Amino acid sequence: MTEALHIICPHCDATNRTPNSQLNDNPKCGKCHKPLFSGKPMELTGKNFQKHISRSHIPVLVDFWAPWCGPCKMMAPAFEQAALALEPKVRLAKLNTENEQQIGGRFAIRSIPTLALFKNGQELNRQAGAMGAQDIIRWVSEQL
Repeated sequence: MTEALHIICPHCDATNRTPNSQLNDNPKCGKCHKPLFSGKPMELTGKNFQKHISRSHIPVLVDFWAPWCGPCKMMAPAFEQAALALEPKVRLAKLNTENEQQIGGRFAIRSIPTLALFKNGQELNRQAGAMGAQDIIRWVSEQL
């Protein structure tokens, strides 16, 4: 029997039961029928943040950033490249701390960009400062 993982849809936030063996087969959401993985970071908000970090059976790497932050803008393309390499084993997501100050405060985000890796609702580790794509991939791999 194949283990089924809970994968949260980045489009409609529905929980999907997806066999682990089918993660690389471009699974689609059972509710909205859009791809569960696009190779691009998704946007998190106060409305869907907790569900994605606590209900997903795959780790979630969150980029805490702000639109006025120069290093955040510089790191954005590298974060997108890392999404191509890390999905579907890891979900990459971005949280705008300017719009979601409460979440930034809850996690004591003091500098941006900050990457935080979550698994089963728990923060495994975090890294502050801009990183290149290979550094992000290496850092995540070391944490898991």
